Amino acid sequence: MLDSGTHFRRGLRRTCRRISRRYRELRMIAKGLLSRNHPVLAHVIPMRRCNLSCAYCNEYDNYSQPVPLATMHQRLDRLADLGTTIITISGGEPLLHPQLDEIVTRIRRRGMIAGMITNGYLLTADRVQRLNRAGLEHLQISIDNVKPDEVSKKSLKVLDKKLQLLAAHAEFHVNINSVVGAGIYNPHDALTVGRRAIELGFTSTVGIIHDGDGQLQPLGDEEREVYAAMRSMEKSSYAQINYFQDNIAHGRENRWRCRAGSRYLYICEDGLVHYCSQQRGYPAKPLMEYTVEDIRREYRTAKSCAPRCTVACVHQISYIDFWRGPQDLTPLPASDQPEDGLVQIQ
Repeated sequence: MLDSGTHFRRGLRRTCRRISRRYRELRMIAKGLLSRNHPVLAHVIPMRRCNLSCAYCNEYDNYSQPVPLATMHQRLDRLADLGTTIITISGGEPLLHPQLDEIVTRIRRRGMIAGMITNGYLLTADRVQRLNRAGLEHLQISIDNVKPDEVSKKSLKVLDKKLQLLAAHAEFHVNINSVVGAGIYNPHDALTVGRRAIELGFTSTVGIIHDGDGQLQPLGDEEREVYAAMRSMEKSSYAQINYFQDNIAHGRENRWRCRAGSRYLYICEDGLVHYCSQQRGYPAKPLMEYTVEDIRREYRTAKSCAPRCTVACVHQISYIDFWRGPQDLTPLPASDQPEDGLVQIQ
């Protein structure tokens, strides 16, 4: 048990970090409004391998080696030089990278906001404390169901003790994302997950599972009811800007300007820039060769997959420019594009 003095000091550190995070997030928005020539958010993949094999996921393998730390430092420095504001470490499972703490430290040292998406299985009290010291600011865990099944082992039953560790030790913001949609047998599991997250002091969001190309799959009546209940539980935050999902839940396309390749970058383990996790292969240019001219070009490039896209992070980042910047370029000649839009996951 922790004594009252320890509780007070930890609470004070959490409060100070929360104030600092909010200030930096507001500064991020201001910077994005003032300039269109830099990325706002980049997802970086230091480890493609994962310790799980969820049936719906196309973002992992079971053999890849970690990207060397020196290479990760070069990529992070390049992103910082391009003016990137937020780095989210993803995978695969980033906690498998043996030098993850040093990666987080480098992000913070270069003045960028440090976030991470993890399945949570490898968290321990010591691991959380190390992430605190490294300067991690945001962590998200997606929990798909209450009990594990053949689709997903990311279950509340398995992960609840990990959530308790985070509640006790984490000085960074924690968000628990539950999901509804294809492959999730019991939609009401999302409500159970969301309520547990809030009970532990975390924020809670809901996502809609996309198909293998990141495209829209309408929800059924029961799923829409759960989705509406979950949306009412979400707290106000820039990360909860996901009103586009209201259309997705009803099977309606969204009219928006996707800024992937410009305001949002996805950097794979090979160091290539892609539009997003579901459009790996475009533009597939090495990050170390990526320039402001590339950012400006992709800002103006219309993506044929955008109307039915469900990739939340790209939608959220693109909101900052929803009122400006018409798109009058195409990523490929029409004859080279698939009839249904961009799809080139490698």
